[in-house]
Amino acid sequence: MGSVTANFQSEAPLSTAAAAALSMASAQGWVDPKKLPSPSRQAKILLEEARATFSSLLGIRNEYLHFIGEVSFGYFLGIKGLLSGDQKLFFSKIDRQEVHAIAATTPSELMPVSNLGKITPPVPSSKNVIAWQLRNGETGISQDELIDDKSRIFVDATASGARCPLPANWSTALFDSRSWDGPQGLGILAIRDEISWRSPIPRMDNLKVPEGASLPLIISSAIALEQWVEAERNLKIQMKVFAEQIRGFIESEIKDVNVLPGSNDLISVSINGVDAEYLVLELDKAGFAVDSGSACKPTALAPSHVLEAMGQPTGGNLRIYLHHTTSKKEVESFLVALKYLVEKFRA
Repeated sequence: MGSVTANFQSEAPLSTAAAAALSMASAQGWVDPKKLPSPSRQAKILLEEARATFSSLLGIRNEYLHFIGEVSFGYFLGIKGLLSGDQKLFFSKIDRQEVHAIAATTPSELMPVSNLGKITPPVPSSKNVIAWQLRNGETGISQDELIDDKSRIFVDATASGARCPLPANWSTALFDSRSWDGPQGLGILAIRDEISWRSPIPRMDNLKVPEGASLPLIISSAIALEQWVEAERNLKIQMKVFAEQIRGFIESEIKDVNVLPGSNDLISVSINGVDAEYLVLELDKAGFAVDSGSACKPTALAPSHVLEAMGQPTGGNLRIYLHHTTSKKEVESFLVALKYLVEKFRA
């Protein structure tokens, strides 16, 4: 079995600078930045510098940002904190399972989703709490601008990162460090609506949210975000060319496929008559790491709830992620391998 030489998975390795920052911060950021000795004061400076970076590049005021060690917990804090009284939660079938779990425990209503993954929001009302997914992590499809000046809005920005602006009337928003190729294990919860948001857990030491995030991860993630934004500015056109090349090749060279419009860094394709697990494993043997739109479980691939909600084919689905480091040679080699394996399986 050959080692992976081209990564088309959602995860990406840390850049050299982000990895170096993680190592440096691990040596300097071991102390509590709230204490008085000089090592703590130095750690506080590093933390505030990182906070300023997130504030600037995400377009969110410093005091709104809170770092959490478990991204999934951010859904509970961000949504439950907005719900009170007779309010109803509006969510969609393409939302992440964390949102579905919260909806199952509170009065809720589904928002319609089109076959192209576009969500129809409810009529604005002060009794609404809307879970609004800016971009879907399985399809790359981003939502149109949400115009609503009455509802309380939780924004799921875990897959969009710095790609999409927040709605004008957002109340809380959740980010995942991995969306800008930062380290795993760091979420950023932004709380803007101090009047309507109330902590859904007992507050300790007057903290709005538990401070469980690692300082080294925060610093490394800030460096990764800086680099991601700069690379996106310089390589956005190149990635669009690669995405069009992949979509065009698959549609013209491989029969009986369904390619979603997606984005310039994520192509979701369902190949009829081919087993997704076979493709993932065989491509891995050929040196190409890819994801499947069938959610990976420990023992098998299960149909994607996102594709099912959109009424799209779920069989033989691949998710092909493009990174700023992806090269033309990697794309061309991958497409040759994909066509060969599809033909081999169908034969």
